[in-house]
Amino acid sequence: MRIVFVAPSLARALPNGPAVLGVSGLARGILLALTGSRAYRPATRTRLRNILVEEVSASTEQPLHLPEPQDDRLRALARLLHDDPANTAPLAALGQAVGASERTLSRLFHNELGMSFHQWRTQLRLHHALILLSDGHTVTTTAHACGWSNPSTFIHAFTAAIGQTPGRYQQDLCQ
Repeated sequence: MRIVFVAPSLARALPNGPAVLGVSGLARGILLALTGSRAYRPATRTRLRNILVEEVSASTEQPLHLPEPQDDRLRALARLLHDDPANTAPLAALGQAVGASERTLSRLFHNELGMSFHQWRTQLRLHHALILLSDGHTVTTTAHACGWSNPSTFIHAFTAAIGQTPGRYQQDLCQ
């Protein structure tokens, strides 16, 4: 995670709440530069922040929503899957690991998070995939690291959720 503070006047151009954005390679580079070890002159830092905000404000918000659970049993399950998104264990087996029945967890997912376990796990895997792809991992490596049995099913799920193939997503990051 990288944090850059911007002036309130610049922040008005950014989303009001948390958002997943597909940003350009320029925005990514500026973010890394601003949070790196190099000391920039104040005027340079201001110009870089201005460009970063301009780039981020022009970015498209990704249609992903991954609510975080509050229930202790769901939080334990979420930690397991955040640590290993490729985990393909069914809900019943995960329930045994966190001390809850499949039925209880299924009900909690619907009531607390507004989605099924399968939908939530898919969103988690897609979030992880976005990170891996932006770090330059191949589509095949990303598919397996995120728990898809083969790249084709990953490409289909990614395209359905994001609106473009993983390869196109990576190309857009580099432009």
